[in-house]
Amino acid sequence: MTDHFRLLDEPRQPWLDPEALKARFLTLSAAVHPDRFHTADAAAQAAANERYLAINTAHQCLRETKPRLQHLLELELGAKPAQLQQILPETMDLFMEVGQLCRQVDAFLAEKTAATAPMLKVKFFALGLDWLDQLNALQQRLGPRRAALDAELQSLNPAWQTAPSPDTAEARRAALPLRRLEEIYRLFSYYDRWAGQLQERAVQLSL
Repeated sequence: MTDHFRLLDEPRQPWLDPEALKARFLTLSAAVHPDRFHTADAAAQAAANERYLAINTAHQCLRETKPRLQHLLELELGAKPAQLQQILPETMDLFMEVGQLCRQVDAFLAEKTAATAPMLKVKFFALGLDWLDQLNALQQRLGPRRAALDAELQSLNPAWQTAPSPDTAEARRAALPLRRLEEIYRLFSYYDRWAGQLQERAVQLSL
């Protein structure tokens, strides 16, 4: 498995500084950008293109929290985290609210689509703005939760910085808070999914 942390010369840890990561990516990718090798022989061009693609893939993985945590868990555990359907207790309130609001908006959109009278369309337009406000308000509540998880990821970095070498896999796993890291990964997965569902309805209301 390709270690994207090593490829970008970044420390293997849960939280990365996004600006430092971007700067490292720009430096590494500039050195192998295809434009720099357009006069080189075919082998050199192919090698540069392969390296450029690998660097881009690594950056795409590490710059977003969810794929970064999944990659980190794969590196540490040797396998992808299991796909569990159970909702964590700490997210149950939002799970219920998002589900209920999405169902209500879907019902409203069905009524709006069926309306043909001009007066009804005006009425549905005004009601749609109210639903949009509710979607945006719930979306905003996801922000502080994600920020709290980001702060917790930063607090976990020292555990990775002091952990045994990856060459001693068993000792390393015993020293790392992998169970909590997997819980945080799942929380980000839920929040990303719910944010997408809310955004999808918001777009439909704006049409």
